[in-house]
Amino acid sequence: MNPAREARKLLHARDFGVLATQSREVPGYPFGSITPYVLDDDGQPLLLIASIAQHTRNIAADPRVSLTIWEEGLADPQAGARLTWIGDAATTGGGDASARARYLRYFPSSAGHFDAHDFSLYRILLKRGRFIGGFGSIHWIEPAAMRLANPLLAAEAGIIAHMNGDHGGALRSYCRAFKKLEVSDAVMVGIDPEGFNVLADGRRVRFDFEQPVHSAEEVRKVMVALARAAR
Repeated sequence: MNPAREARKLLHARDFGVLATQSREVPGYPFGSITPYVLDDDGQPLLLIASIAQHTRNIAADPRVSLTIWEEGLADPQAGARLTWIGDAATTGGGDASARARYLRYFPSSAGHFDAHDFSLYRILLKRGRFIGGFGSIHWIEPAAMRLANPLLAAEAGIIAHMNGDHGGALRSYCRAFKKLEVSDAVMVGIDPEGFNVLADGRRVRFDFEQPVHSAEEVRKVMVALARAAR
């Protein structure tokens, strides 16, 4: 098993986690809150949070945080995978158009939050990750291992537009064949060397590639193969 790849698979598959910050109200104790997230261009979590939120005030005083995510749908959660992403939270700044556009693709309903002055995007810059793949599979993961170069960034917008404009039926068939989901709407929102994400009737669904891809041409070949397998 490649722990870093398995941890990334879990990160891409989930859409919320428990954010732990350093409490200002109860000094010396952690404060946990549930928050949605997406991954930025570098594979680091992006959070859209309000300035009045307790965790935001905690971050302003001490940026050291963690985000914990876990595999869902198991009778015994401790038998599944989970990841604690430990790092420093920092605002992306109002000029980070790429981060804003990515967040909106994954959470279209959040558009109004960007118009409210008290909401800002933060990213968690990884210090170290703790990944548990199940009983007896326990790993510390360093940033260099966790972060994966993404040669598809320049082509991503074009791939997404092509798939959504010309191959919506194929995306729905992927959901049906590989995820056992019958959906009326499926929209690709992101792609990277290890897989792609779809909003299937508003629910985030992750499709992992068997092998990493490195170019738009390789993506095309994989999509054609998936379409054939989904028939």
